[in-house]
Amino acid sequence: MSNILTNAYSKELQSEYTATKKCLERIPDNLYDYKPHPKSMNLGYLSLLVAEIPLWISTAITSGVVDFTTFSHVAPGTSQALLEHFENNFEGAIVALQQATDEALEAPFVLRNGETELMRQTKNECIGSSINHWVHHRGQLTVYMRLNDILVPSIYGPSADDKNY
Repeated sequence: MSNILTNAYSKELQSEYTATKKCLERIPDNLYDYKPHPKSMNLGYLSLLVAEIPLWISTAITSGVVDFTTFSHVAPGTSQALLEHFENNFEGAIVALQQATDEALEAPFVLRNGETELMRQTKNECIGSSINHWVHHRGQLTVYMRLNDILVPSIYGPSADDKNY
């Protein structure tokens, strides 16, 4: 049994962890209702999404299904609760990857909304797209941060807010 993929995904998640945590810990809960545009999601929901995407990875691995009708979001009322939720979800994703094999990642993953199947792919494909989705929403989060004068941390290199830039 091979673990090349599961090890690579674990390393990729670990490499994105610090920047994600730095972003989430800077989001004040008094700005959760902020929206840059009426069609945009609010900052609180976007922060929750960034904190929860690792949960999608562990759920994909362990159950193979995410159903929007039964998948419940937590409602962290404070920034500290949001960070704790992120930490738990991140740890769960790492543990699920450590317990999986590359062969197990070839099993199907299904995204549903009740009886309606929205997407079917392998767990491997779901993990890769979930990591991309995570990075995308974290990028969105940094734009919201900039618009609210929240210091944007270094992610892949210095940001304009880094003192050494």
